Formats: sequence, C-alpha cells, structure tokens
Amino acid sequence: MTSSEATNSKNEKPVGPNFIHQIIDKDLKEGKNNSQVVTRFPPEPNGYLHIGHTKSICLNFSTAEKYNGVCHLRFDDTNPDAEDMEYVEAIQEDIKWLGFDWKDKLFYASDYFENIYKMAVQLIECGKAYVCNLSPEEMKFYRGTLTEPGKNSPNRDLPVSENLRIFEEMRKGVHPEGSYVLRAKIDMTSPNMNLRDPAIYRIRKTHHQRTGDQWCIYPLYDFTHCLSDSFEGITHSLCTLEFEDHRPLYDWVLDTLNTPCHPQQIEFAKFQLDFTVLSKRNLLRMVKENIVNGWDDPRMPTIRGLRRRGVLPESIRNLYNQVGVTKKESVIELATLEGIIRDDLNECSKRAMAVLDPIKVTITNFPEGKIETLSASVHPMKEDWGKREIPFSREIYIDSDDFMMDPPNKYFRLGPGKKVRLRNAYVIQCDEVITHPDGTVKELLCSYDPDTAHGKTPEGQKKVKGIIHWVNRSTALEAEVRLYDRLFTVNQPSADKSKDFTEYLNPLSLNIIKKAYLEPSLKEALESDRFQFERVGYFCLDKDSKTDQLVFNRTITLKDTWSKIK
Repeated sequence: MTSSEATNSKNEKPVGPNFIHQIIDKDLKEGKNNSQVVTRFPPEPNGYLHIGHTKSICLNFSTAEKYNGVCHLRFDDTNPDAEDMEYVEAIQEDIKWLGFDWKDKLFYASDYFENIYKMAVQLIECGKAYVCNLSPEEMKFYRGTLTEPGKNSPNRDLPVSENLRIFEEMRKGVHPEGSYVLRAKIDMTSPNMNLRDPAIYRIRKTHHQRTGDQWCIYPLYDFTHCLSDSFEGITHSLCTLEFEDHRPLYDWVLDTLNTPCHPQQIEFAKFQLDFTVLSKRNLLRMVKENIVNGWDDPRMPTIRGLRRRGVLPESIRNLYNQVGVTKKESVIELATLEGIIRDDLNECSKRAMAVLDPIKVTITNFPEGKIETLSASVHPMKEDWGKREIPFSREIYIDSDDFMMDPPNKYFRLGPGKKVRLRNAYVIQCDEVITHPDGTVKELLCSYDPDTAHGKTPEGQKKVKGIIHWVNRSTALEAEVRLYDRLFTVNQPSADKSKDFTEYLNPLSLNIIKKAYLEPSLKEALESDRFQFERVGYFCLDKDSKTDQLVFNRTITLKDTWSKIK
C-alpha cells in the first residue's frame, strides 16, 4: 500500500493523495538525510492562525509522526513592528488544540540573529552582498520588470571593506531607517525577480519582544528562513506554492554560504475555502471595524473562532486527510468541511431537546400538578452512555415551526384537529387554538393518549407519522442561543476587485435568540460538551455562559441548507 492510499491511525478516515510523502518514501529508500525526517512549522507571530494555516500544520506534524521524525515549531519573529507575545501564546495553544506537540523543539528565528548576522558578513566577504542606499522608489525602478532586465545599483561594486564598515555601522544604529539595506549580489538580469539582488537586511529601530533593543537591523524572510532551516537540520522544508519562485534564492543562499546542511524545499497547494476570506489584512479589518466580535467570533475562519463555534479538531484533521496534498491550486467547497463537521459531531454529541421559538401547549387531559419522568437515550448509537430523564407535565412548549393553522396536504406536524407524536413521549391532538387579537397563536389546547408512551401505537390505531420536539414548561431552562451561519453570501467574496468584499456580508450570519427553552439535562453542560438539539442542529456551550444565564452556539445545522441556494 502506498502512502497516498494509507489510512489515518487516529480516526481511520481515508487519506487523500500526498505527493510529498511519495518524495520522502523515495528519499528514505535511497538513504538520504541519514534516513531521518525533520520538518518545521514556521508561523509569523503577527496574528491569529486561521484554517488556511491548518494544512501546513497538519502536513508538517503528521509527516514527522508518520516517519518517526520530529517537527519543530519555529516562530519567524523578524518583524518586530507587527509581532506580539500574545500571538506566540495563541499559536501554541491552537496547535495543541489541533492535537500536535513539538515537545522540546520550540525555536525562534531571533535565536539565530547573531549567526544570521555572521552569515551576512560572510556573504559580504566573499563578494556576494553589498550595502545599498537607493530609496524604495529607486530600487523598484532599478529592479526592472517581468519583460525588462534590471540595472545594477550604483553601490553594487563598493569595495568589500566599505561594505563591511557600513554594515557594522548599520548594526550599531549609526544610520537612520531607510537609509541603507544589505542586498545579495546575484543577477539583475535574471528572469526570476527574486534573484535580482534581493534585500536581505534592513534597518528597524524597533523594540523586539524577545531581544529587546539589542538589534536595530533585522534579516528579511528569504534570508532568515533558509538559514534557520539549515541551523536546525530540517530535512524537508514544506512551503505553500507562493514560495515556489523563492526556492532558487533559498538554494542560492545555502549553496553560497558555509551552512550545516541543505534542506529540500517542497511546495504544495494551500487550503482555499469558498464563502470565506483568509487574507490577514481583511480579517484584521473585520475585527477593527466591529463587523465581527473579535478574533474568536464563531463566524471567523480563525482556529479560535472554529473552536468557539464547537468545531472539533478531528474535523480539521479529517479535512486535511480528505483533500490530500497536491500542487494543484483549487478552492474547497465549504460544504465539504461542513459535511465532515456533521459526521464527526453526530458521533460524539449528546442528544437533548430545545425549543427556540416557543408556543405554549396545554394538555387538557393531563392531571394538574403532576410531573411524569420519561427517559431517552443520551446517544441513540451508544447504549453505554446511558439515559437522560425528561420531565413531562400538563404544560409544554413546542416550536412555532411545528404548527400551522391551515396546513397543506402531507403536512405531518401539528395543526387544528391533527395528531403528532412528541419525541420520547406521547401522541397529542390539537383540539383548540387560542390566538392573540392580531391573529397570532397564543396557546394550543391539546389532549394526549396515555397509551402511546415510548413510541407505542395502540392496536387498531393508525400510526402517527409526525414527530416533533418539545420541552416541559415548568422545568425548562431559559437560555440565550446564538445561531451562526456563513459570513458571506457568495462563494468568492474577494474575487470581484471592483467591489469591497464587505458588500457580500451575510446579514443573517448571526441570529441571537434571547429566550430559548431547553430540557433540564443541559443544566450541567460543559464547554467541552457537544450536543445535538434534536431536529434543530449541533450546539455547544459558549464561554459567555454563566450559572444563571446559559449561552449556546449553533455549530452547524443538521442539513446543508445552502445546497438549495443557487
């Protein structure tokens, strides 16, 4: 069996194609890298992780796990203007939530600042780097275009001694920001723009969250990343496709310098989901403009948002497994992820009943003051989970969607003169409808058949087709329920550059029900619990919940309602 046909040991779900594992299989067969596999996940600590990052996380950590290797977590902290320890801590928490552990392999690019500086000096000494005082506008002009070669900087042929002197002055803070950069000396006529003497160091007189004010020059990503990989002995440097054009620079740096090893960079297609925005800039804008309620808003595609919404880490890993790893760019249907979420939640969610839009029902032939205790499975497919107790009395609530004053044919819920079965309870018949002055329903007067408990149908009676959920009025828990839906109404909200993506926001992405009624078994709910509100959807307890005010979030509906929308 090939790696692309393997099965994930954690959840026994089929694994999609993975060309990277095929490369590693070949490397191991040939004894490359001493038959070791060392990968890394290198996030920038300048924001919260989103679902687009999870493919790289799953790929790097699961690859190391598959081949009994190790995966490093390395923070690429070379831009102190945008970085914060808050993000460092959040990223670690999110990765652990996904089920991965770097153990003692936690690193920072800032750990290597001194060594990276020495490598830059080595480049200068061998005539492969120079300081340049062109302005950003001049540098862009000198760089050329995709169809025209670039031109050499006037500083390109400065003597090595002069370059070393100025670069040392840059480190000491002698020169102001923007006055100089250090550039690699490669080829200004290269068809690959990344090889046209790229900047590898710039002056930033900014306090760094780890190194303080020790440095006022910082290496750029393309120079830092390959050296960090080499210092750590990474064997396979797995990157998304936008770094494919950067690979020649990655290789040039490592081939030119005296480095410990030369990792192999391999690029793969990243996660792209429809009905979703993954740009960090746009996500930040939605937070700052209060379009959403913070980074962990359950409508956000951040890992924090998904967690708060009640999505399981297994669902994210299962999406990675199902989609696989290829070089082909494609947009994954959000419905694919939603289907995985439903399947996973169906397996682990306790059952309960909740009425979100109540109608009072009085069962006129049930004794006043009596409360009968019925029982139902905690989970219909897991007998060992036991039973839950459900109170039943003269007054109950049903959902308004389950009653029609003038029902059409083949309407199997409640209407005047019609019968319906209460889930886990009795068959009732609507005998009378009491309305408000405006004609809306105030209360239903019904009668029940005591011989129909627990799904029984008395001999000679026709079986009732409709089954609806309900809660007992006197013992019901009041709760706030937040119904979340897709944040956008179109599948590619950022595709039309003539319009702002916010024009496609879904006005129904959040519906807050201030007073819903739940069965009392939910009183002891924990944030780690998952529930299926029967016939309604999957829900979890929100962090805003308090002892005297329960708050539940809808993770997802029971069916894909968007599949019918064209």
